[in-house]
Amino acid sequence: MKTNTRTHRMVLTAVLIALATVLSLIKIYKLPLGGSITLFSMLPVSMLSIIYGYKWGFVSAFLYSVLQFALDFGEVMSWGLTPMVLIGTIVFDYLLAFTALGFSGVWAKKGVKGIIIGISLSMVIRFISHFISGTILFASWCPEGWNVAWYSVCYNGSYMLPELIFTVLGASVLFKTPYIQKQIKEN
Repeated sequence: MKTNTRTHRMVLTAVLIALATVLSLIKIYKLPLGGSITLFSMLPVSMLSIIYGYKWGFVSAFLYSVLQFALDFGEVMSWGLTPMVLIGTIVFDYLLAFTALGFSGVWAKKGVKGIIIGISLSMVIRFISHFISGTILFASWCPEGWNVAWYSVCYNGSYMLPELIFTVLGASVLFKTPYIQKQIKEN
């Protein structure tokens, strides 16, 4: 049975975005001003980019970013942000940060090593987006005596590094399975 049909692609996309959303709710650790370590929540979105290519991956990751913001809307609004900081938060901490997961599939054709590089690239770009937000939008929340850039690196790195490690480990195991390798080759 050929699995490269439009219907199959859309159903798998919906299922994987739903799975990523559920996994994002399983928080191992949650920071007070956003950001958390989750249980493999980046992996399903990364899989879409790897299986169907980075163009489809960017669209899927963008949809996921909108969904993540919708889920966090109440919390973000409770922070008392100014309108400009709120817009910046939506752009840098949600839309750009999660859409960066679309980069995961850039080197998927190079096998597991390419997949790991692609996922690492996407997570580094996501970190950079959060770093920019932390240094520009949340600079006033930096503790007294701290360098703003260093604070942003420490704060965002405290959850992004574990997220990167979990996602790469999960992908290393998952993308060695025959079914997933078959999906990549067919698509």
